[in-house]
Amino acid sequence: MKSREIKPPEAAEDPTDQELVARAQRQDIAAYSVLMQRYQKKIYALVYNMTSNKEDAEDLVQEVFYKAYTALKRFKGDSSFYTWVYRIAVNRAINYVKRRNKRSGISLDDMDVGVERDPAYVELSAKESPFRDATLSELQEKLNAALQTLSEKHRTVVVLHDIQGIPHDEIARMLKVSSGTVRSRLFYARQILQAELAEYAP
Repeated sequence: MKSREIKPPEAAEDPTDQELVARAQRQDIAAYSVLMQRYQKKIYALVYNMTSNKEDAEDLVQEVFYKAYTALKRFKGDSSFYTWVYRIAVNRAINYVKRRNKRSGISLDDMDVGVERDPAYVELSAKESPFRDATLSELQEKLNAALQTLSEKHRTVVVLHDIQGIPHDEIARMLKVSSGTVRSRLFYARQILQAELAEYAP
C-alpha cells in the first residue's frame, strides 16, 4: 500500500489594500493596523525628508494615519489607498513646514543627528551622485539646507521622486497636477539644488 503524500496547507494570501480598506471602513481596527504597517516606513521617510527632524516626523506620521482613519469613510477608492494616504502626508508636511518657518525660520540645529541611519540618506550617499564624496554629516547639512531653499511645491516633488523613488504619474495623482507640471517643477528644483551643491559635483 502506497503512503499518501501529505501536502502542506497553502499559505493564505495577504489581503489586498482594497480588502483591508473595506474592512477598516466597517470599524475593523486590526485591518487598519495592517495598512499602517504596510506604509508606515514610507510615510515616515517622506515626512522626515520634508521636515529634516526625527521627532517632528514621528509626530506627523501619527497625525497622518489618524487623519486617514477619521476620513476613511469618505474614501471612495478613486485612487489607491497608497496614493490617498501619501497625499494626506504631503499636505500635512507642507503645512507643518510653513508653520515652522513662520515661527522661527529654518535652523541647521533642528536637523536630526541620526541621519546616518536613515535609509534614504544611506541610499543617496551610496549612489553615483554629487553627494558621493561627502561624509554623512556633510551630506546631512548640505542636502537639508539645500532642500530648504526650495519652495514647498518644488521640495515636495524632489522628495517624492528623487528620494522616495515615486514615478512622475503617481506624484501627479497625489498632488492633483499634470505629469508635465511634476516634470517642470522637478527640473527647476534640480537646477537650484545643483547650484547649491556645486562643490559636490563630480
